[in-house]
Amino acid sequence: MSWDNHRVVITAAGRDFGRTLAIRLADLGAKVFLSARHLAAARRVRDEIRARGHQRVHAFACDLTDPASIRDFASGVAEHTDRVDVLVNNGSRYLTGPDLLSATDADVVDTIASGATGTVLTTKSFLPLLLNSDKPDVVTMVSACGTPGHQRSDAHDAFYAAKSAQAGFTEILSRRLRPQGVRVISLYPPDFDNPDPLSEEWATTSRQAEDALTAQSLVECILFAVAQPRDCFIKAFHFEQV
Repeated sequence: MSWDNHRVVITAAGRDFGRTLAIRLADLGAKVFLSARHLAAARRVRDEIRARGHQRVHAFACDLTDPASIRDFASGVAEHTDRVDVLVNNGSRYLTGPDLLSATDADVVDTIASGATGTVLTTKSFLPLLLNSDKPDVVTMVSACGTPGHQRSDAHDAFYAAKSAQAGFTEILSRRLRPQGVRVISLYPPDFDNPDPLSEEWATTSRQAEDALTAQSLVECILFAVAQPRDCFIKAFHFEQV
């Protein structure tokens, strides 16, 4: 599938998997609008992509805990395009520590706000642009922590709460947006390896049955889901944990 006609928004793309996805989709020809909490981080990834010969990339600041920042991000994107074909809700603060008392109140608020409230408000802010597309998809990076009964992570309880909120939101959103042609796709990965997509390791990372899940496979899941005919609504990808 060609991505030349796709306009993609990615939150929290200043590092880790968001950066990986932004680089890979730009390589495939997509026009990318990427954000990070700090504009300098978003611009670094934008410049990495432009150095690879892809000029259709724009960088924005977006603090997912701040409703006004989310609205400004959507408004900024709207100045460059009249539609968004794929929104990737990638942003969500990770908080470690299996002891509820180990995190400050501020850490708990920030974690839940970025993952739960941030996902809801970002989707809400970009929905008008998505509805202008003839192929709109909302992709959300949830986590195995958002799966009922999951206990294998050392993530803090607040992270579990944020991911459970994302799971509930995307579940009902999928049903309610289907009549408008919007597909809602959620990924529930366990911890996974994320080699630098600009390094040799990207091509040499082992991807055998005994290996941990890789960012390469997550990217390919997203590419696969988006490439399906519009009658194919893949709601979720769940992964076996090594």
